[in-house]
Amino acid sequence: MQLPRTPSFRLDGKRALVAGASSGIGFGCAVALAEAGAHVVLSARSPGKLEEAVAAIRAEGFSAEALVLDIADVEATEAAVAAGGPFQVLVNSAGVARHGPAVDTTPDDFDAVFSLNVRGAYFLTRAAARGLIEAGQRGSLINISSQMAHVGGIDRAVYSATKHAVEGFTKSMAIEWGPKGIRVNTICPTFIRTPLTEQTFSKPERVQWIKEKIKLGRIGDVEDIMAAVTYLAGDAAAMVTGTALMVDGGWTAD
Repeated sequence: MQLPRTPSFRLDGKRALVAGASSGIGFGCAVALAEAGAHVVLSARSPGKLEEAVAAIRAEGFSAEALVLDIADVEATEAAVAAGGPFQVLVNSAGVARHGPAVDTTPDDFDAVFSLNVRGAYFLTRAAARGLIEAGQRGSLINISSQMAHVGGIDRAVYSATKHAVEGFTKSMAIEWGPKGIRVNTICPTFIRTPLTEQTFSKPERVQWIKEKIKLGRIGDVEDIMAAVTYLAGDAAAMVTGTALMVDGGWTAD
């Protein structure tokens, strides 16, 4: 009897672009892809932290370079992706949140969050797909979404709306580009410990509420996302597209 073989999780020979890669989840994703053998282009708006992130990855013997880019600037993003691609893997971890009561939302809050989380994410994903289509190549495009793309949350009306939108265009793009061998998925984390979320975890009552909602009883770590992105990026997930990979500790199970 011939045994079936587990598809490889390796990404050797692939070019990967990670947006929002200077810290937190984005940096973790960049490290994971580099560990799997990809050449990773780390992208973020601020050059200082970005260069530090690239240097740290290179110091471990992995292949990486920096690209200063604000994905809210659609024209600059399309030009950069066209010049540096094609990218067989895209991970978009760039995002912003302005949490607060819905009755206090200002048009500026709304526009700022939608500009990056939806408009920027949409056109970045499209740019990566265009490069693959023109080159006749297959690829995996991954948007870091959120558990809030599947539920609501207090003080998170705008943020939740943007992530619901990301889920919507992800499914539509997956349908459109599937015949070309381009997979499009999201990863939906729960609350993850990063420098940007420490303010939330400084409030004991908020931590208690979070732990009650997460069925595994703990707050997530960046490492919890790293295996998920490696899986979706490569051949191990060759039959996975148009879906949301929940890394939420069971938050959305009920």
